[in-house]
Amino acid sequence: MPFHNATENMAALLRSARLLRFSPSGLLQITGAKRSGPPLGRLYSGALGGRLHGVCARQNDPVTGNVSSRVWPCAVGCARSYATATEQKNESGTVLRSKQSQQFDWALAKLDSSVRRTGRITKTFLLRIFHDMCRTGYPSGNQALLLLRSCGLLLPEVPLEERTELAHRVWEKLKELGAQYDVSHYNALLKVYLQNEFKFSPNDFVAKMEAANVQPNRVTYQRLIAAYCQNGDIEGASTILGFMKSKDLPITEAVFNSLVTGHARAGDIESAENILPVMRGAGIEPGPDTYISLLNAHAEKGDLGSLKKTMEAAESADCSLMDRDIMQVIFTLAKAGHQQHIPAMVERLRHERGYVPDAMNLCLSLITQGLEDTAFNILKTFPTLQSESYNTETANLGNFFLRHCVDMDTSLEKIGHFCKELQESNLHTSALTFTLSCALEAKKTALSLKLMKLLKEQDLPVRSHYFWPLLTQHVKDGNTAGVVEVLKGMHELEVSPDVETLTTYVLPAFPSMEAARRTLKDAGISLKSEGFLSSEVRSVAVTNLAELYGILSDPSCPSMDLSSFRGSLIQGFRKSADVESMVKITELLYKDERFSVGNSTASEAADFFLYNLINSMSEGEVQAQEDKLRKYFNQLHAQNIIISRNIYRGIKNLLDSYSVPELIKDVVALVDPQDRVSSGSPSASLRVTGTENSAFLQKRLAELKAEGKPLGATLKQAIHALCAEENLQRALELKQEHEEEMTAGGYANLINLCCRHDNVEEALNLKREMSRKDSSVTLDASKYIALVKALSKNGRVDEAVDILKEMKEKDLALNDSHLTMLFYTLSAAASNGDIPTVRLLQDTIFTLGLAKPTSNLCSPLITAYLDSKDLSGALEAALECQKLYSHLPRIHDIIVALMEKGDTELLQRAMDFVSQERGEMTMLYDLFFGFLQTGRYREARKIIETPGLRARPGRLNWYAEKCISSNQMETLEQMVDMTDKLFECDRDEMYSYVLRLCKVQNNCEKAEAVWTKMQENNVIPRERTLQMLADILKNNGKEVPFEVPETWYTPAAATQQAKAPQTPPSTGEGGAEFQTRLMAMCKRGKASEAYKMLKEVNNKGVALDPSTYDHVIRALLAKGSIEDAMAVRDIAASHLPHFSLSDIATNLLIVSLSKKDQSKEALEKLKSMMQTNYVPSQLAITRLVQALGNHGDVAGIREVESLVNGLGATLNLSSMVFVNNTALAHIKNGDVDSAVELLEAVFTSPDSTNPSISFVFRKVLEDDNDKALDKLSAMAERLANHFACYRPASDLFLRLLDMDKVEDAKFMLARCHGVAEQKSFLVSFLSQKAQSPGQVGKIKALLSLIPDFTEKEVLYPYLMKCHVRDKDLSSAKALLEQMKEEGVVTDELSLKRLAGLYRDAGETAPFTEPPESFKFYADQLKERAAKVQTTADA
Repeated sequence: MPFHNATENMAALLRSARLLRFSPSGLLQITGAKRSGPPLGRLYSGALGGRLHGVCARQNDPVTGNVSSRVWPCAVGCARSYATATEQKNESGTVLRSKQSQQFDWALAKLDSSVRRTGRITKTFLLRIFHDMCRTGYPSGNQALLLLRSCGLLLPEVPLEERTELAHRVWEKLKELGAQYDVSHYNALLKVYLQNEFKFSPNDFVAKMEAANVQPNRVTYQRLIAAYCQNGDIEGASTILGFMKSKDLPITEAVFNSLVTGHARAGDIESAENILPVMRGAGIEPGPDTYISLLNAHAEKGDLGSLKKTMEAAESADCSLMDRDIMQVIFTLAKAGHQQHIPAMVERLRHERGYVPDAMNLCLSLITQGLEDTAFNILKTFPTLQSESYNTETANLGNFFLRHCVDMDTSLEKIGHFCKELQESNLHTSALTFTLSCALEAKKTALSLKLMKLLKEQDLPVRSHYFWPLLTQHVKDGNTAGVVEVLKGMHELEVSPDVETLTTYVLPAFPSMEAARRTLKDAGISLKSEGFLSSEVRSVAVTNLAELYGILSDPSCPSMDLSSFRGSLIQGFRKSADVESMVKITELLYKDERFSVGNSTASEAADFFLYNLINSMSEGEVQAQEDKLRKYFNQLHAQNIIISRNIYRGIKNLLDSYSVPELIKDVVALVDPQDRVSSGSPSASLRVTGTENSAFLQKRLAELKAEGKPLGATLKQAIHALCAEENLQRALELKQEHEEEMTAGGYANLINLCCRHDNVEEALNLKREMSRKDSSVTLDASKYIALVKALSKNGRVDEAVDILKEMKEKDLALNDSHLTMLFYTLSAAASNGDIPTVRLLQDTIFTLGLAKPTSNLCSPLITAYLDSKDLSGALEAALECQKLYSHLPRIHDIIVALMEKGDTELLQRAMDFVSQERGEMTMLYDLFFGFLQTGRYREARKIIETPGLRARPGRLNWYAEKCISSNQMETLEQMVDMTDKLFECDRDEMYSYVLRLCKVQNNCEKAEAVWTKMQENNVIPRERTLQMLADILKNNGKEVPFEVPETWYTPAAATQQAKAPQTPPSTGEGGAEFQTRLMAMCKRGKASEAYKMLKEVNNKGVALDPSTYDHVIRALLAKGSIEDAMAVRDIAASHLPHFSLSDIATNLLIVSLSKKDQSKEALEKLKSMMQTNYVPSQLAITRLVQALGNHGDVAGIREVESLVNGLGATLNLSSMVFVNNTALAHIKNGDVDSAVELLEAVFTSPDSTNPSISFVFRKVLEDDNDKALDKLSAMAERLANHFACYRPASDLFLRLLDMDKVEDAKFMLARCHGVAEQKSFLVSFLSQKAQSPGQVGKIKALLSLIPDFTEKEVLYPYLMKCHVRDKDLSSAKALLEQMKEEGVVTDELSLKRLAGLYRDAGETAPFTEPPESFKFYADQLKERAAKVQTTADA
């Protein structure tokens, strides 16, 4: 078409459109008015790598000077315009949609953050969001838009074809899942097609829209024009233009920009240039986008002269071109093959603020297009590299470039060239090593091996652990061929696999050791190395002790230090039942010097092995394997194996703590006969037990006396044995006979026995006698408390008080068991109705500071009053406790007693006090529970229906548990019924309480009534509730009227069986009662008692329900008793064949294993957990990764990370958990450089969110690892001074302050001045320290270094909070005066805190205490802060 005809036609079309309107689209914000002056803060429409043909708009926002102000409009569209989609609601998926909406908000925030910082997102993150949406199954229209709009220029690291395929995959999958598409979705897809230069038929696209009953809008037509123009089809574009004219749709600047591109692509560059005067004739002044379209047209032709001419025209038209505009021209030149003109364009780059992220995106796009050389030239223009202060010894730029080259399979020659030039130019200290790490991470075996050869050629070390990432996947897949291939590569590089490599990353890939030996031999890999032999021994030790003995006993077996396989051997001994092989191996270790090194002998090595074996076993494990161990020790004795007395003592102490005294007799037989019975030998008292023991010791005493030998140790043992037999008379006689030889331990045992026998006078005489002998001797706290109990019981209260005072003088520390003893001491006095004694003892204990006041220790006094029916005294005592100690013991029981008595006056007084001290809502709940307990349901209903009353789950749960434990069905039902309309009350939870009691009572009829009531009230039951109801129905032989959800103890295989009535395992007589008691013990944290009772119940043949077993297991795991928990699991499995741990229990097991440094076992448990579709908790993952980090297990951490990444956004777990602990693992392995590389890559990455690495600094400082600290400190300084990245330096500075290393912190601040400007980090530290007492010194240290880091209005409330937490009234008063002098207004929360401090000190505050609650004022402060932030943002 001749240009003049085209322009005339278009002019006719546009003649009537003199005033063009603003585009209403959120994506197209183009004005039709003339532009005057250079536009500010113009934004990209997408990442570099696609042509900008004017379709995408710019925005005229002021430049704010940070990366967030330079977000591309496409990205802004993603983050701001998702709400444009209309969504058809699916009522059946409301709950799931709500949950997914929360995930969507999280994903949107993460996406928005990434785009604002870097202008791009990663494919991995996008796929995570996609998979999460697919897993949920109910994608909304907004979520579909989020994904579609992200499949274009926001993915510069992904090839164009792959982006489009991803968009199509998203479109089809979400449509299949029920997503409702409207015109905004079709427009988004069109935009992606344009950005990805995807060729498609516009006619077909419109036809598909019409077939879906979706009408195109103006944005659709604009993008269809752009599509035609992208292919140079001006005729097609004109057709759409004519249609838009007929529809009276405005023709915007974007349309003209497309026409510029269209004419140029059609080969008519003159018509393209003439579009600009046509625009002016239509009343639209060409803007920067128009000039960029024309520049791109000239760039495609390689016309440098026209490029320069057009740039001059743009400048003369006040259209200032920014760096990112010129970068688009550079990209177009590179793609068109005109690299010779790129230097001229590079010269025009002004290195504006934000240049680096834009240039990084340009480099990534160029590499994706296979234009690595051009990208490398751009990389070298990074302004940071021109800095004179740049530390050439520690430079580390170009990581993103090298990583993407690896990802895009750039040739080795080019990668080698890039690495060489970076290092020679001092731009990167270890480019080749970093590239190798990227290749290993990407599992690119061939490239990794070639890079290792390059390292070898440059005399750089290649270590065996470099190969671990390559081996990991092969081992996981059982790919022996892949393992052999990697080993051959190691052999070619002359790297011998060490023991760890072979044991962890090679041998596990083979089904057996024989298969491994055969395959490796066939592959020509040597099997005679020491490393292979050690690995073989380790592997066999765990699985087959008989085979291990054969290997070790072979005379050809070389010398091998026992320490190299001791851990595996111990593991094998613990698992194996082959006692004969255990004995043979032990005997071999005992006699053969090949397995001992240094100065130790074979027998000493065997001794320590025995000790380590017992030490590695838990109490439950030793008890469970007692018979096996006894047989083992007896056979060792038969083989004349002898252990030293010291080793025996260590084993004896362990067995004592494991409560297996009978086993000690078998161990003592291994002691040298010369040492077995000697003066003071502990073994002498262990050859016999019980009465025989004391008789033997008394006989031995007589012998020693006759021989004139010392009696002290034996006398102590004899008295101890008599005390164990409760033989007080004989013990006192023995003391009388050998008074001169008595020791402090003997006196302590006698005093305790006297207290148990209520022989107080004798106990005091013994104590005085002991003090006369040695005044420095102090009894332990339990003996003192026993004396206090005996004295108070016998009415000698003043002497009991004296004992308490002596405890204070001796500065005895009390633990939890001592506090429990004090409680029982007070309770014993209360049971006798001796109120003055209870009060005196309680006051003395608290006044002396022997124990902190607790509700538990305060309750015996209330009990004494209640038992004596003195309700007035009970109330007075409770109120006094609240005033003095902020505890209100047994208030519920007092209220119930007052209600039953009908004492309304005292009840009113109690309620007024509770309301004043703890708030009106607490008072109402106390009344509610009191009325329920006394059967006054009408009054209770009035209370719970008080307007404004909210549900308090903790209090409702407390009373429900109380009803369940006391079997009060009617009361519980009434509570559930009354709370039906209580605001925010979890109805499923409430009904589940009733069902639990139905299960305890086996009340099927009541359970069915509850189910009916739930349906009437439209309560959606949780799976747990349905399972409980199903259990009740099945236990009574009734049909379950709903599908039973699969749970942790009902696998899929058993689901069909569950539908038919079954006879449940017998719970035995009293089974329900046992379950209730066990559950109560678990909730009170009495795991050991619960375990003991469960074993007793099991011995009676009583089966419990799965929930009870699981609760006991969880309670034991919470205490760290893994072996006991596993024993309970085995008991449960014996009664319930399909029983398995719940997800909570499994998470606790992972945490417990991790805490006990059994990270390998924890990792295996995590794998099995995820195989059963359970989702691990954040805590379990974190503890496991930390344990792996402490062990230096880098490969283990990577494996956990890959497992967790497969879960998508479900866990919302920070990637820094893995990064920080991987860094620590490297440090533990002595490879600090790798740790620094890893951390530095995080902060120099364009996707970096400036995460915290304070955890790493803390660990390094705690370990006093100066070498690591020096290198990490240098890294933090480098990032701060050369990248303006202050987070690592701030983390180190604050960590040094936190650990009282003020001088080091001061030195750090001097080297990194910018840390003082990081207000958010410093205020966060201030807030954190104010949470705990004793931290005011650290805050003052910070103030001494950076006096003005925040406003006084922020600082002083935190300081006041610190003084209040420290109960430092004088400092708080001084601060208040200082605030008044400086004119700083004291906020209400600080005044509220200070008033409480005055009250606690018994003083009157000189101001009126704010009347509202702490929460009210805290919320008020938060609102104020939010408003200030909003104002600042505006």
